[in-house]
Amino acid sequence: MAFGLSGFVQGKKALRRSLSGIKEVTLKSATIPKGCLAIYVGEDQKKRYVVPLSYLNEPAFQDLLSMAEEEFGYEHPMGGLTIPCREDIFIDITSQLN
Repeated sequence: MAFGLSGFVQGKKALRRSLSGIKEVTLKSATIPKGCLAIYVGEDQKKRYVVPLSYLNEPAFQDLLSMAEEEFGYEHPMGGLTIPCREDIFIDITSQLN
């Protein structure tokens, strides 16, 4: 009987950890306004930016996405869209899109 109870307690702890991870992801995604997406930019240290979805139609931004595809394919290490360019280049490009 004690064996079954300890397995239950361990399972409950694992479920609690999983749910807390889901809550953390939900809180991060809740900070993204409607009509925008979060991306990570940088070569070594990645910084999170929130950009309008309309950027996806811009040729300059599509070039950045092509860089990301060449670098990572569909496996992004940050769990989201990651663009492997210097932050200052990204800021220059997106400031021209505004």
